[in-house]
Formats: sequence, structure tokens, C-alpha cells
Amino acid sequence: MAKIELRNVAHNYNAEEAEKTYALKPFNLTWENGGRYAVLGPSGCGKTTMLNIISGLLKPSEGKIIIDGIDLTEANTATRNIAQVFQFPVIYGTMTVYENLAFPLVCRNFPKEAIRAKVEEVAELLNLTSHLTKRAKKLTADQKQLISMGRGLVRDDVAAVLMDEPLTVIDPDLKFELRLRLKTINQNYGSTMIYVTHDQNEAMTFAQKIIVMNHGEVVQVGTPQELFDRPQTTFVGYFIGAPAMNIFECALGEDNSIRLENFKLNTSTSIPQSETSKLKLGIRSEYIKIIDQNAENTILAQPNEVQDFGNYKLLTATFGENIIKVKYDRKMGINSEQVLLQLPSERCNIYENDRLIQ
Repeated sequence: MAKIELRNVAHNYNAEEAEKTYALKPFNLTWENGGRYAVLGPSGCGKTTMLNIISGLLKPSEGKIIIDGIDLTEANTATRNIAQVFQFPVIYGTMTVYENLAFPLVCRNFPKEAIRAKVEEVAELLNLTSHLTKRAKKLTADQKQLISMGRGLVRDDVAAVLMDEPLTVIDPDLKFELRLRLKTINQNYGSTMIYVTHDQNEAMTFAQKIIVMNHGEVVQVGTPQELFDRPQTTFVGYFIGAPAMNIFECALGEDNSIRLENFKLNTSTSIPQSETSKLKLGIRSEYIKIIDQNAENTILAQPNEVQDFGNYKLLTATFGENIIKVKYDRKMGINSEQVLLQLPSERCNIYENDRLIQ
């Protein structure tokens, strides 16, 4: 496995244009040896472009690709020694499952016994053992994708395994189990894994670190907990979490407080004095408290709806022109006419022009 560095990498598909229109804006990233990463963002944000640049299928307009200290920007995919699993199955339908899994090793002249041992090991991990003698074209779509994944995982000598939305065609009931198996492979073999997805649940349950992208830009890199607690932009706050982070427009008050409608809220953030800044407050529904008596950092809201999710309830309420969502203990009863909500100062994120004030 390898350490991969992307230095000042950017890509413009229309290089002849006078004005650059970046599909991938300039950025720097380091993928540590043996790490487990997810690249997360909406469709068209540049995730696949980034993956293809790493693998060598696409040469970046700008920047360098460094693998284990060697500049491989001009090198082809074979030289980079990277395995890639695509969104839809890439297999040989006339071959058996065994032959498909063995093919990357056969091409590299591995000994027959080593091939057999590795194919059987990967087949067991992916629940393909009972299908090894079957022709691949006779299998279901999700089984074919498992074969495609197996072809990417069968080699221990690759620099990294890149996966572009590999579970798209997999039955939903199998997705969670497969993510666990991929994590096991990463832990057992030290495989550097980069997993592209638009699904926050896949990213949060798979990766040690997540790269969040939007409009071709890397907007935040962090652990699942960091992305949840301290989104660096309001976009990350909206995109991560269910429900999305509560985000409200606010104004600067006195003594470093903010004004939210008619309520004064203190924060632990040092807010700059600027007349041109547009301030917003962000807080997760999990961190808002429903209380009985007036206290610091409270707002009065009118309940609209309560949804019961079994292990918690979700309150949707309004105050002024704003809608707020609060997760709370399903055993708790609330006033149907008004609720007093406390927003702890240490949980209040303040954004200036949609970027977190540190």
C-alpha cells in the first residue's frame, strides 16, 4: 500500500477556453498509507474526476500526483499500481466467478496455489464461495458487482483500492454488511481505501476520514465526529446529519452575543465586528434542550409537528419566521402550545458568509 499526495491538483475539461471553468478546483490532499477514506458530495461535484486523476485514467490540468514520494503525474494506470472498482460491474460474463477473481493475479503470473488461496479468501469475504464455478453472466446484478469488487480486492500489492459508488446496485440489506467487510479487509491487510459516495450514511459508517466536496471544491476534511459537530461551512451542516443542522440568519448583538429574532444568545465564538458580514447560527437538533424554566440562551417556540422514530422523537417548531427541529427523549411529554428551548453556547456554531468562525 502507499501514501498518495495530491499537490495543487486541479482540472479543467475545457482547457482551450480563455476563462478556466474548473471541474475540480485547486486543492492539496494526502492519503496516508493504510487509511480508510470516503469522498462525499452531491452528483457532479467532482468526486469521480478526483478518483480518475488518482488512478491515472485522467491527467490533471494542474498539479502533481506523488505516490510514495515519486512523481507519477505522467505515469499510466499500470505504473501507478492502483485497483479501481467502478459504479457498475466490470467483469467477463463468459468466465466463471473464480476466473474473474483470479484474472488480475493470472495477468501478473502469480503461482497457481497463491491464486487459489487468495481467490477463496476474497470469495468467502464477499459471500461468493458457492458461486465460484458459475458463469458470471448468469448471476444477479448485485452478485456481479461483488465480483467487480473482488477483482479490486484480490491483490495485496496495489498502492490503493479506489471505489466509485461500488454499492449502487447492491441490495440495501447487504450494504451495511459489505461496508463492515471492507473495513475488515482494510484492518487486516492495511489496504489504502478511497470510497466515493453521495450517501452520507455510507461515508460516516465506513471512513476514518471524510473529504466533503461541493461544486468542484474540497470544502472540509475530517472525521465523522468533526464533520457533525463543527461543519466548516453551512453546506456541510446541511449535507451531514439527519435532520440537517438547524441554520438561522442572525445579527451581532452586544458583548459578543447574537440576536436571533427577539432573543439574545451567547456563544463561545469571538465574532468579528463587520457591517458587511452575513452571520448565521448553526446547531444540531441533538444538542437543543427542552426545558421547563427560563434560563440563559433560550428561545420560545410553537410546536408544529412531532414525529416518533422509535428510539427518539423529532419536534418541528417555529419562532418568528424560522423553523427549528429538536430531537428529544420519546418518553418526554411537551406542551402543545409552546416550548422553551435552550441552545447551549458551546454547541452554537457561528458562520460568517457561510464559513465557520473559528
